[in-house]
Formats: sequence, C-alpha cells, structure tokens
Amino acid sequence: MAGPNHGALGSTFKIVRILQALSLIAIIGMAAYFISQMIQHNNAPSEVLVGTLSVTCIAVLYCAITYILYIDDALPFLITTGMDGTLLIALVVVAVVVGKPLSYLNCQVIGSSSVSESTYQLGLELKKSFSKEGAKVQYSNWIGASRLTCYEMKAIWGLSIALCILFAFSAICSICLWRRSKAAPPKSVDA
Repeated sequence: MAGPNHGALGSTFKIVRILQALSLIAIIGMAAYFISQMIQHNNAPSEVLVGTLSVTCIAVLYCAITYILYIDDALPFLITTGMDGTLLIALVVVAVVVGKPLSYLNCQVIGSSSVSESTYQLGLELKKSFSKEGAKVQYSNWIGASRLTCYEMKAIWGLSIALCILFAFSAICSICLWRRSKAAPPKSVDA
C-alpha cells in the first residue's frame, strides 16, 4: 500500500493528508458533543457549531477520497489543488467565526471569584435559554459556560487554524506534483 513513488513531495502530501484527517476527526468529535449537549437540553444548536461540523465532515470525506486516489495513482493534482484551496477558504471562515468571541475570552478566569458576578449572569442567561424548549443557544454564551467548554472550543479554534496551514501546504504540494507530472521526461543520453 505504498502508492506511487513521487519522492519526498509525495511523502509530504501523504503525511499532510493524514494530519488533516486526524485534526478534522478531533473537531468533529468535539463539535458533535457540544451539539448533542444543546439538543439534550431541548435547545436548537448553535449555527457556528453546525457550520463547523458541516465543513469538517465534508473535508474529512474529501481527505479520505483523495488519499485513496493518491495511493492508486489516480489523483488529478490540478483539481486537488483547486479543492484544497476551496477547503482552505471554508476553514478560514470557520476559524474566524469560531475564534472571534474566543479571542477575548480568558478560560482561566471562568469560575474564579473575580468573575463570579458575570458567571452568575451567564448562568441565568443559559438557564433562561434552557428553560425555553427549542430556544437557540447563543454561541458567545455557550463558550463561556464552563472552563472545560472554553478550553475545548479553543482547541477547535486552534485545530481550525492548523488545518488552514495544512490545506495551504497540501495545495502547494498538489500543484508541485502536477507540474512534476506534466514536465517533459528527461532526454536519454546514448553513449
């Protein structure tokens, strides 16, 4: 199952795809858990988390398909470059939307006595939201609900940023592999 021999560039492409899949699966697990918690409390899940889950599910499917096609030496590198670029844009949007309120949040102070009043207000807001069946949980309220939730959302944000870098890198690898495959074969030298 070694696949085609594209040298270091091909090995790099495979490693990047594996790292992408692992990061995407981690994000899917965390986002699905949060959505499950919201639904369990009879609330509509946050659009931010649903969008994150949608993008990452599509991306993990894409990673699996392109990895299989690469192993079978049937991957169209130019199309892959375009698709990697498209997923890069989608993941930049995810990183920005998830990270905008998170960037202002200090997870260490959640639950401490210095912020007990704001935590109390947040608890009242969440309780009011949870008491209404089908009420929508505001993402900005959800991320500050507990220290653990805050850290897990920051993990999703960090993995989203890492995925932006990985998809940019795999797009560069794809275009280089495409150029290499289109290059003229070297002329043989007759002795």
